[in-house]
This record gives sequence, C-alpha cells and structure tokens, in this order.
Amino acid sequence: MKTVESVTEGHPDKVCDQIADALLDAYLTHDPASRVALEVFGSHGALMIGGEVTSRAELDPGRIAQKVFKEIGYGDQLEVFTNIEEQSPDIARGVDPGGAGDQGIMYGYATAETPEFLPKPVVLSHKLAWGLTTLRKRNQQFAWLRPDGKTQVTMDNGRVKTVVVSTQHAEEIQQADIRKQLILNLIQPIIGDLDGVKVFVNPTGSFVVGGFNADTGLTGRKIMVDTYGGLIPHGGGAFSGKDPTKVDRSAAYMARFAAKNIVANGRAKSCLVSVAYAIGEEEPVMLQAKSGEGQDLTPFLRQYFDFRPRAIIERFNLRRPIYRGTAAYGHFGRDEFPWEHIVLL
Repeated sequence: MKTVESVTEGHPDKVCDQIADALLDAYLTHDPASRVALEVFGSHGALMIGGEVTSRAELDPGRIAQKVFKEIGYGDQLEVFTNIEEQSPDIARGVDPGGAGDQGIMYGYATAETPEFLPKPVVLSHKLAWGLTTLRKRNQQFAWLRPDGKTQVTMDNGRVKTVVVSTQHAEEIQQADIRKQLILNLIQPIIGDLDGVKVFVNPTGSFVVGGFNADTGLTGRKIMVDTYGGLIPHGGGAFSGKDPTKVDRSAAYMARFAAKNIVANGRAKSCLVSVAYAIGEEEPVMLQAKSGEGQDLTPFLRQYFDFRPRAIIERFNLRRPIYRGTAAYGHFGRDEFPWEHIVLL
C-alpha cells in the first residue's frame, strides 16, 4: 500500500514557502546574481523573515509577504519582522568559482506509471489539492471554501482505497453539504468510480479556523509534498527560499530531469538518481542511477548529464524569477518547469 498527501497553497507551511520564493524571485528580478537563503515563520498574525542575502537589490520584504498572503486568499494583516544579513564570505569563497553552495544528498525519481512520470498517488493527491483551490477561486458555488486544506490518497495494487480531503470552510455551511459537493465536484471527477473507496471529508466535523490562526507555518516543512510523497528517499534539504547555487534545490531538479529523461527515452520503467556534494566543490562526491529492477544506469547518467552546479544553472536558466510557482502542489510533474522537459538522448 502507498499513501501520499498534498496541501493547498493556503496551508501555513506552504504560505511560508511561497513568501520565501516570492522574495527570491524579487531579488533575482533586480539582480540575477543574488545569493539568497531565507526562512519564513508565521504564527497567529505575526510573520518572521530571516536568513542571508547578498544582492544589489533593495526590497521591502514585509510588503511582498503581505501581498502574497492576500493573493493566496487571506484578508487579515500580518505583523512582519525581518532579520536578514549578508551571506558568509566563507561560503562565497567556494561558490564563486562554481562550487556547490552546500554539502548534502539529493534524489530524483521518475516512473512510467503516469503521464507525469510520477507515482499515481502523488499525482492524485496534488490534483485534489489543486482542485480545492481552483473551485475556491473560480467557482462562485464554492465561495464557502477557505484557503487552508490537505488531501491524501491511499492506493493498494494500483487501486485507490482511501481518499481524505480536509478543507477550511465558512462557518455557516453544513458538513453534509461540504461532503456532498466535494465528492460530486472534486473527488469523483479526479478519482473516478468510488465503489469500494473510503472517502473522508473533514473527519473532525469542522474546519472553520485555519491558516496562521490555527497553526504555525514554516519553510521547508513539506519536503515530501514538494517531491515524491515519501515513496523514495529524501536527502533532507528543502527548496524554497534558496537561490540555485544551493544544490539542495538545483541538484534535486537535475536529478529529477535525468531520471525522467532516462525513463522517457525507454532506458528503464522507473529510475532513481542519487547525487551528493561537498560544499565549494564542483564535481559531485557521489552520482549514480538505478532502475527499479536494480540495473546500474550510472554510465548512461554520466554520459548525458552534467551535475556541476554552474552547468545545472545554465542548462535550466535558473537565475530567473520562476520560483514562487514551484512552492505549492509539488516541484515536479508540471511542463512549465524546465527540469520537466523531455529531450532526445
């Protein structure tokens, strides 16, 4: 059995991820060479932005954060605190010549199981979360929906066994109506036949208070939602708020690109790429690829894919402001991201 969850853009952790990446985009817009490593913490009307930035850009982080918060769908005002300093020159000494911005392990995965080259429960859980937001923003019939929400799908032997949808909502709507409308307009169109499928909608019976008023939010706390739902290993590094010299982000994108193209070119039905770096070094200290059947694809990987940080940045043109769009509903599986493009090998 496999279970995967996703969250909407209004989930507190995802609000923080989107603010961090909106700030990254703003820095890159004014100075593509910006070095950015930001963390965001939100709780009950307060927001803390901290980290290290080296950039020629001059921004108002509080204004950007509030703009993102309102665009997501929240109307309350945030009290924003900032504590941003310049990046350590010790890090810059290794990164400037083209070395990795940190040590660490990254993984990339692809499977021929779906058109997105992702495991099916990953695809379905994201579709349900995206569907909640689409209904809220584009369908007046669902004006009772609020931004915060989570989805979850359990599959067994290729069949959906359980679906969980928890969504923040207006106080006046009844839970029976929420369940009926979401099954008819969200769950059934995405999952299909629900015969034999257990469906849970707001299992506690009420979800009126959400966002920062119900729970704290923090960047990097949804790394499994961002990647492969916990179905493959994760090195532990988060993505949002980091410029592409940070291999936590850029090398994970390259590993996904390599794995996807190995599968898309018929070299394997599934592929796991593993890579590791030492801070300041160009060449990975580990680089390997294996098929789901255990075949060693590392020679093919080394032949076609360059994992040096500068090469990754150049291949995907990563010094552009493209990151806020990655910060909800997964970093993989959407054609607009350059690391999702298929090339002929």
